[in-house]
Amino acid sequence: MRKALLAAAIAVVGATTVVPTASAAPNALNWGPCPAGAFPTPDLQCTTVKVPLDYRDPGGKTIDVAVSRLPSKNPEKRRGVLLTNPGGPGGGGLDYPQLLKLVKLPQDVLDTYDIIGFDPRGVAHSTPVTCDLTPEQIAVGNLPYAHGPADVVKQAALAKQEAKQCAEAETASMLPHLTTANTARDMDRIRTVLGEPKLSFLGASYGTYLGAVYTTLFPERSDRIVLDSNLGPGGYDIAAMRGFGRGMEDRFPDFAKFAAAHPEYGLGTTPAQVTAKFHELAARLDRTPIEGITGTVFRGLTFSGLYSTDLTQLAKDWQGLEEGRAPKPPADPPTGVENLLASRFAVICGDSAWPRSIASYQVDVAVDRIRYPLLGAASANIGACAYWAPPAEPPVKITGRGPANVLMVQNERDPGTPLSGARKLRAAFGERARMVTIDQGGHGAYLFGPNHCGNTLVTEFLVTGKRPADTYCAAES
Repeated sequence: MRKALLAAAIAVVGATTVVPTASAAPNALNWGPCPAGAFPTPDLQCTTVKVPLDYRDPGGKTIDVAVSRLPSKNPEKRRGVLLTNPGGPGGGGLDYPQLLKLVKLPQDVLDTYDIIGFDPRGVAHSTPVTCDLTPEQIAVGNLPYAHGPADVVKQAALAKQEAKQCAEAETASMLPHLTTANTARDMDRIRTVLGEPKLSFLGASYGTYLGAVYTTLFPERSDRIVLDSNLGPGGYDIAAMRGFGRGMEDRFPDFAKFAAAHPEYGLGTTPAQVTAKFHELAARLDRTPIEGITGTVFRGLTFSGLYSTDLTQLAKDWQGLEEGRAPKPPADPPTGVENLLASRFAVICGDSAWPRSIASYQVDVAVDRIRYPLLGAASANIGACAYWAPPAEPPVKITGRGPANVLMVQNERDPGTPLSGARKLRAAFGERARMVTIDQGGHGAYLFGPNHCGNTLVTEFLVTGKRPADTYCAAES
């Protein structure tokens, strides 16, 4: 049950790719059809690009990167390519152009660009990595809640075993090279084989860090860069992981207010009562799980539910648990969860160095349990990165050097990438960036949120290049 719920929260979509010959010229890629994945793909085309495993050895071993294209059908308006990334790390992006079309990416944007998707290195159809994770390990998830120091010690043993399996798996030699910087280099290789002098970019969540790294490494090859739901300038480092606790505190009051306004769910008639119900349910499920739903899983389920702008389903899930029923798992949970988690480990642990002392995590858990009582003792807990090999290269430092071509868009109450981190990235970019901040909650601002002000400003930038000043978009009913 826990594995099914985890799978339900992770959309992993893919497509069969067609491999071009190694000698294919930039404009002679062998594009072929992509079979239907999670979404219909009648217009999506796929191919595979060869890239160096190690960019320090460009003539050495190569790996595959699967690439998709939703071509512009208006040659007179076509400007170039818009590379996209839906976040992660882990999970594919091959079907993302089609998803963007389904959520009503404006026709002006579809006319202006070929929309490009790709599975990042190590993911799905792009020479996938594995850690041979068992169903039991997968079921633990990313945010195991620690009630005290002993739980951190227990989780440390699990984390150490996960890291050991990754280091001993068949794909272990890939691990040092599965970094955000190398994925950014892959993006530039994609630009080259497409025959484009520059690329524009639309990235969400972790994709904001990927875009920030790309435009830092290749500023002269960056056209219009849109970063939606932003990580801080350190990417998915320990600060970002602990930031989940901050994000849930930012977003949860919206749910408490919603549930209190709908007494039919039986969760309380004031926000304070709904908040108390959260702690009551978590404690009850820790004592007596319902079909495998423990307090830890409940906290994670709630955190995931807060990503949506529509909080109805989360309220129904709580109501069911209050009445002794577990949420229904999806009929057909997505596949590829092991690869998703393995590639996620590789990127997060390979991008930056993590503390190695169990005691340091015990301190962090104690601090964040008080600072962020909803989730802090989970997001501060130890993970496999504590037992990972040191990063192969230092993190890319995001600075203000480069053209003023970055537009950030950010929900004010985002649980996954809180506003505090976005403000730090905005400061790091300096005059390179402007930021549109929207008075709404949920993860994903552009298109996935209903705010007309924010959506219009991003679309105008992508289509015309007109970049607004730092802007605050008021809430819209």
